[in-house]
Amino acid sequence: QQAMAEGKIPNPGILHHAAKAKRVIFLFMAGGVSHVDSYDYKKNLFRDDGKMVRFDDARTLAKTRKIVEHRVMKPLWDFKQYGQCGQQVSELFPHTARHVDELCFLKGMHTEGVAHGPSTLFLHTGSINLVRPSMGSWTNYGLGTENQNLPGFISIGPAMGNGGPRNYSNAFLPATYQGTPVGRAGIPAEEATIKNLTTLESNPAQQRRQFELLRQLNAEQAARSPGDDNLDSVINSFELAWRMQSNAPDILDLSQESPATLAMYGIGEKHTDNFGRYCLRARRLSEAGVRYIQVNYTDNTNNPAWDQHSNMPKHVEHARATDKPVAGLLEDLKRRGLLEDTIVWWGSEFGRTPYAQNKGTGRDHNPDGFTVWLAGGGFKPGVAHGNTDSYGHHAVEGQVHMHDLHATILHQLGLDHKRLTYRYDGRDFRLTDVHGKVVKEIIS
Repeated sequence: QQAMAEGKIPNPGILHHAAKAKRVIFLFMAGGVSHVDSYDYKKNLFRDDGKMVRFDDARTLAKTRKIVEHRVMKPLWDFKQYGQCGQQVSELFPHTARHVDELCFLKGMHTEGVAHGPSTLFLHTGSINLVRPSMGSWTNYGLGTENQNLPGFISIGPAMGNGGPRNYSNAFLPATYQGTPVGRAGIPAEEATIKNLTTLESNPAQQRRQFELLRQLNAEQAARSPGDDNLDSVINSFELAWRMQSNAPDILDLSQESPATLAMYGIGEKHTDNFGRYCLRARRLSEAGVRYIQVNYTDNTNNPAWDQHSNMPKHVEHARATDKPVAGLLEDLKRRGLLEDTIVWWGSEFGRTPYAQNKGTGRDHNPDGFTVWLAGGGFKPGVAHGNTDSYGHHAVEGQVHMHDLHATILHQLGLDHKRLTYRYDGRDFRLTDVHGKVVKEIIS
């Protein structure tokens, strides 16, 4: 309350403008989904497959990019049109394809960094190398929580590499706005939970007495150190943990869902069970009032899931694991009336090149042009904004920088990215730094 009075923390519920969304579910496809093999159909890739064409290579120095001959590589999967909007989708995503009339495709995306570490940090924090708050923390800071018994920001299955905890960190924001990890990459989703939520060593009355004693001790210590953010945040985390014991176990318990719902997410099926559980937990958490939920499809290596430099056919494995769960999430949110005020954001830190890397069987990183899609939250459904060039290499129309995407999502939440600031070390910081513009063309 003191920090709020001093202007360090915005008053939750007081928005910069009318909001069209209350929460975000970010489906992070780590490693770089190939846009030219999924949602960005380019007939020239089929026509010129195998030809040597000159491309400026992002792997060379940014200011002196070299023009290098590369072998054009056609998509490994056929495309066809879906929905009334006629969006082209490859065979990789047949389940998501049925929802194209609900999706808003951004085909002119571009970003900073050509390696996973910098680009992943930039996607999450708006900075390549400085320690900055993640977007989930900024959202939590700006809006507060809808449910005092749950964290405002949760990251499901985060990886330890390519930024690790920095991707859900509060950095210099008050520690109460940091993300809460649920599970981690590399362990089964069934084990991905919040540890120590329950105890068998004492009954509820004993737990209450212990909590009240701890609260008294914390209050005495806080009185001796007024304004200590770290101490206040630890005390708040203890009290939140106490409240979570009565709420979080039920929310994370998927056994309460019907067999039909479980099947819709692919739970119980070999390839989709893991990510299906992640997506269903995201729906349950969003329904319970968590503001920002990140669902990670990744692993704990420095070359995450979708990073196919020499084996593009492996995209099939990852698409099979995620496609049905993502489609199930969209369908479930829509049925429950949640999609209207929930932003679903699907995407990677960058895309992939339209040419074969080293004339081989995979594609290299491409930060200069790629595709993400958004659903719900007041975005125009069934539209495609922007475009890459005839090979899918560079964004050339309706370009949307990652800063612009951040600004636009915050806008839909009722937050002005230029006014959502925090003063630290003598200057005002914001998620978009001194950049970013709201992409008004995609807003309903």
